This record gives sequence, structure tokens and C-alpha cells, in this order.
Amino acid sequence: MQTDALATVSWRARPRSFVALMALYESNYLRLGWLGGDVSALADLAVSRVDGDCELRLRVLERARYTSTIELTYAPLALPDLRVRVYHDAHVAEAQGAGEGTQERWARNMLLNKWLEYCADRGHRFA
Repeated sequence: MQTDALATVSWRARPRSFVALMALYESNYLRLGWLGGDVSALADLAVSRVDGDCELRLRVLERARYTSTIELTYAPLALPDLRVRVYHDAHVAEAQGAGEGTQERWARNMLLNKWLEYCADRGHRFA
């Protein structure tokens, strides 16, 4: 399993900077890999079920040569409901949504990062 613990540039060191945001995107990519491996190889709909937790659903919305756009959500809650753009060549994943300023991007991607870690800790996997 790849880990982001040994990353040279830590998004924790200088939070909310552009460089930190890019490192956070890289961490998101690694954590998403914990759950599903290569996102480009996943089925259009992948479901993970773990006793004592909601069903985690990953739906591929769009596939392109270098990117995939996915939706992650808990069912039946439909919350959180995150749209994520995965850049396969750059090995980064960005939570997308309204508000394109650094602060809004930071908040969305911190949510994604912590949620991915939580899901992995609970035992979720898309296999």
C-alpha cells in the first residue's frame, strides 16, 4: 500500500498555500488508491459494504485518456456527495464544486482527504 506519510512536501507544513493544495491533491490520489487501486480500471459503479457503516458508492461519471471524473457518496444518505476529478498522469485527485478560490478548494479537498482516510480505516475497499 502506498502512503503519503513520506511525502517530501507536506500539506500540513504550510496550509492553504498553492503548493500545499497540490500536495493535498496528491494525498487524495494516494488515499483513493487505498480504496480502489487504479480508478481508471474500476467498473462504472463500485460498491463497498462494511458491517456497521453505510454503503460507500463510487460512480464513474466520465472517462478520458488522462482523467476520470467520479462521484463518491454514502448510500442511502447521499451525504457527503463529492465529485472528484482524478488526473491519472499527474497522480492527483481534486474534489470539485462551487467556489474556485484557494480557500474553497482547500476546504473541499480537506473534507475529501479526511473522508477517504476514515473510509479506509473502516475497512472500505472497491475490489
